[in-house]
Amino acid sequence: MSDVENPGVGGKPPPYKDPDNGSQRFLLELEFVQCLANPTYIHYLAQNRYFEDEAFIGYLKYLKYWQRPEYIKYIMYPHCLFFLELLQNANFRNAMAHPTNKVIFWPRITRSHLSTVFSFCLPSCSVIPSFKT
Repeated sequence: MSDVENPGVGGKPPPYKDPDNGSQRFLLELEFVQCLANPTYIHYLAQNRYFEDEAFIGYLKYLKYWQRPEYIKYIMYPHCLFFLELLQNANFRNAMAHPTNKVIFWPRITRSHLSTVFSFCLPSCSVIPSFKT
């Protein structure tokens, strides 16, 4: 009998074994989180109604683990975490569906917004990079 015909003990499928110990998933999630640094991409997600899908909203909540110190060290665009936090709010998700909001929002990110991102992500970091606004 093949594995398809005999799914496992008690009719349950055998437990899933990740062939690469999660490294592929890690890289895919890292890439997606960093894509959130781009307001045009967030606008694309809103226009294509991803923010209306409860499963996708749940995925965005799940991705908040990237804010923890053991993961933040892999982030190259820390403002993606600022957007990830904003995307937890339904009003922000709805506002990003409007074409003008992606253009209006981006220049309004100030040094203080990024300082907030750095402060909750890198508590041991005493130097916050300066950004021209």
